[in-house]
Amino acid sequence: MSVLNALRLSHIPALAFAILGLYWGSFAAFVPLLKERVGAGDALFGLLLLGTACGLATTMWFAPVVDRWLGRWSMAVSALALAVAFLLPGVVTSPTGFFLAMFACGLASGLTDVIMNARVSDLEAQSGRSLMNANHGSFSLAYAVGAFATGLAREAAVQPGLLFAVLALGVLLLVRRLRMEPAATSDDTTPASLPWGIVILCGAVVLIAFMSEAAVETWSALHVERTLGGGAAEGALGPTMLGLTMAVGRFGGQAVSERLSDTSVILWATMLAVAGTVLVVIAPVPLVAYLGFGTMGLGISVIGPLGLALVGRLVPAKLRTVAISRTAVLGFLGFFAAPTIMGFVSEGYGLRAAFAAVALLLLLLLPLVFALRKRGA
Repeated sequence: MSVLNALRLSHIPALAFAILGLYWGSFAAFVPLLKERVGAGDALFGLLLLGTACGLATTMWFAPVVDRWLGRWSMAVSALALAVAFLLPGVVTSPTGFFLAMFACGLASGLTDVIMNARVSDLEAQSGRSLMNANHGSFSLAYAVGAFATGLAREAAVQPGLLFAVLALGVLLLVRRLRMEPAATSDDTTPASLPWGIVILCGAVVLIAFMSEAAVETWSALHVERTLGGGAAEGALGPTMLGLTMAVGRFGGQAVSERLSDTSVILWATMLAVAGTVLVVIAPVPLVAYLGFGTMGLGISVIGPLGLALVGRLVPAKLRTVAISRTAVLGFLGFFAAPTIMGFVSEGYGLRAAFAAVALLLLLLLPLVFALRKRGA
């Protein structure tokens, strides 16, 4: 199935993925400026980013309830909440205010993420086709566009508050296109309890993938600017390269996942991501770092989506949204715990050492994949 056909079949959640990607790409490129604004060192800034993790952990437990309550409007409402939340980090200037702003962004991001992934999983079940990589590719492509455009905006001295306000206006114009009914389930014999073994294994896969992705998104611009002496636009190319190659990897993974098993794809992708991370660690100039970030992006790109796709396929339909939300709790806690850990490692040993820790983290995927194979994944 071609990428275009996959996106055509799932165009409504794909738009939600793109909106989320634009916001986080823009945020990643603004990180050096936002960090300077709140007057935080690496370790403190990493702690402040835990506000996002707290928001995610909170929202993902009630996201299935909100989804059932709002029905076809749930994706639209979550996108509006996202637009409002991201106005906050663009205007706050104190550490406390930034923490609360990131908590709000985590709430809205988590709600959007659970709902849009559940809709894609519904469509996969209905069509019998693999769609998750194509949709996550939409996120990555939009992330790259957001990061690159924000880098140019920073060079032109555009302030974060103004840019996030423009994005909010765009969401407002598109919100009616995000209406989509959740899949109807009438299977009353479905067991009430989740298969937690599957959820935890898949969640751990997503956790590591998103921790690695988040490390690059949040710290790549600072690594290029501070460690390698690049300017603002050069720094923005770090997350831009990640986003572009993740988009390529996910769109390519759409075809690969139809020919190879999910676990085989994860194994090969892990080794590619580790190789890219090593390049980032040893890079003497920004150009080599870009190559490393790009190679990381190609590898990491398919791991998280396949983890979410696996749990969606391995649990009963009636439990799909709940299972995805619980898996996402594990995964997205890592997405925002990683910047905190990176901050502490960087504070003590530098960003090269912090990225070396990411390579070791990625290697933990190997035993998880073999455990999933034993469960028939």
